Amino acid sequence: MLTGPWPLGQSVALFVLAGGLTVVGSVRLAGVGDVLADRTGQGEALFGAVFFGLVTSLSGIVMTAVTAVNGQPQLAYSNAVGGIAAQTLAVAVADAAHRRVNLEHAAASMSNLLFGSLLIALLGVSLMASFSPDVSLLGVHPASPVIVAFYWGGLRMVHDRSRTRPMWEAVHTRETVRDVPDETATGGRRTGALWADFVLAAALVVVAGWVVARAAGTLVESTGLQAGFVGAALMGGVNALPETVTAVAAVRRGALTLAVAAIIGGNCLDALNLVVGDLAYRGGSLYHAAGADQLFLTAGALVMTTVLLGGLLVRQKRGWWRLGFDGVLLIGVYVTVIATLAL
Repeated sequence: MLTGPWPLGQSVALFVLAGGLTVVGSVRLAGVGDVLADRTGQGEALFGAVFFGLVTSLSGIVMTAVTAVNGQPQLAYSNAVGGIAAQTLAVAVADAAHRRVNLEHAAASMSNLLFGSLLIALLGVSLMASFSPDVSLLGVHPASPVIVAFYWGGLRMVHDRSRTRPMWEAVHTRETVRDVPDETATGGRRTGALWADFVLAAALVVVAGWVVARAAGTLVESTGLQAGFVGAALMGGVNALPETVTAVAAVRRGALTLAVAAIIGGNCLDALNLVVGDLAYRGGSLYHAAGADQLFLTAGALVMTTVLLGGLLVRQKRGWWRLGFDGVLLIGVYVTVIATLAL
């Protein structure tokens, strides 16, 4: 059961079950995480991007590692980048859940803008790696430590900017929801108990990620579906469930900055999934194992991230069909990418 091949019917059933467990764990993470953001004093943007981003990305990390170890590099790559595309789409879903005004208007934050810029840099480096000479040192492409360094430097920049007055800041309007600690939301529980709850929910998401990875491998081998489509649409969709559910739950709790930060921060960590896959894949460089589908998917994720940054900068109050212009464009780009991969 743990190491052998799974029957196709069992794989489909476990895939669906693991997706459901991911949703349950994510809802719990949203409630506990909002309180911990206030308790730790980190603020919703930084806490959401780092802690939420890490925990909600755990399932994707496990999926990428398992498929890379099993010798399916294109599936591993597609899962990492496909998760980024699907999670960016989650902004439009969360926006639809916030009825008063466009979510990107209400959750304006310098930290979220910086994380979006960081994500573009990380995806850009991964594309440069795919077109660079196919060299590895101890089985790792030189781009992998560069991606880690970029991420660490970006975190330091966001942390420093959160403690000093920036040269640029979003203008607050009556629709802007400020990130103010809610002292009444603790429920009287000790911080240690909250962290334990947080870790248990994260563990549930991790186990679900392992099941999805094994089931997806069976789908590719048994059905003839392209690895790019399975990784982007199916694995990427499940990979995006934690961020999507967390974002919607955070919006309903009024933690709007946390909702956007969890998505963008999770995307930055999903870019690090490429590093995990490169380390786990023993057949050479993961970046050079990427085919045309994977590179097309990366370009699509870059376009979607740029559209999201545009929405955060323009801060449109009302847009098309109760969404901002960026939400509608995100849906259009994502549908185009998935439809192209399916052909």
